[in-house]
Amino acid sequence: MIVQIYEIQTPQEAEKVIELGVNNIGSVILSSSSWKFPEIKDTVKTAGSLGATSSLIPLFSEPDAVFATLEYYGPDIVHFCEALFPFDNIEKTCSRFIKLQEQVRERFPEIKIMRSIPIPVDGSATEVPFLEIADLFEPYSDFFLTDTFISGSGDDHSDAQPVPGYVGITGKLCSPSKSRELVEKSVIPVILAGGLSPENIYDLAVDIRPYGVDSCTLTNAVDNNGKPLRFKKDLHRVAAFVNEAKRAAIKCNSK
Repeated sequence: MIVQIYEIQTPQEAEKVIELGVNNIGSVILSSSSWKFPEIKDTVKTAGSLGATSSLIPLFSEPDAVFATLEYYGPDIVHFCEALFPFDNIEKTCSRFIKLQEQVRERFPEIKIMRSIPIPVDGSATEVPFLEIADLFEPYSDFFLTDTFISGSGDDHSDAQPVPGYVGITGKLCSPSKSRELVEKSVIPVILAGGLSPENIYDLAVDIRPYGVDSCTLTNAVDNNGKPLRFKKDLHRVAAFVNEAKRAAIKCNSK
């Protein structure tokens, strides 16, 4: 069971979490207008030099900007995490993102593609066609990652997502039963994410049995008010997360 940790933006922090047993080092590029950061490039290189895998999220989907970003950083994995709303015509919604993944696969065959699949929280009033989304993207993806979609008041629900138009960094648990359904039906590996913490990862991983587990918000450092800090990890919580994931893997392998 691999362990993936976001948001690692410096080689120094990458080195520290790899020492703790993290397999996939996730970094984030926030803008298509400002995407060249030598320190993040060094983070990608550090991951490779220490035997870990680099994963890069571009929070934009303009093809030329994505291609330039991948040329510059050369990650092992590019990770796309659009919220994919509206859901009423999901084939139309997904079509341009599928085309982008086709183009990435053609231009960068050495780079694997990870696609976040939006999963609602339990009790959500919004029906999310997550299995249909997975079916559409499966031929053009190497990995899926579950992540939390939160219903909002606007027509596009963007007011509820921490980053409008994208899923992730909510700190809220997505539906375990729906995540399990995706893991059971997918023919490609699924990484479990969305509200995972050192406190809940063992039981969830043993129950769902994903290929890997991912954490961002709930392994971040926090400020004096307990609010998670972007791009700064709590290494004690990362270590605890890794240890609980390893314990879950042992349990899964013993069954």
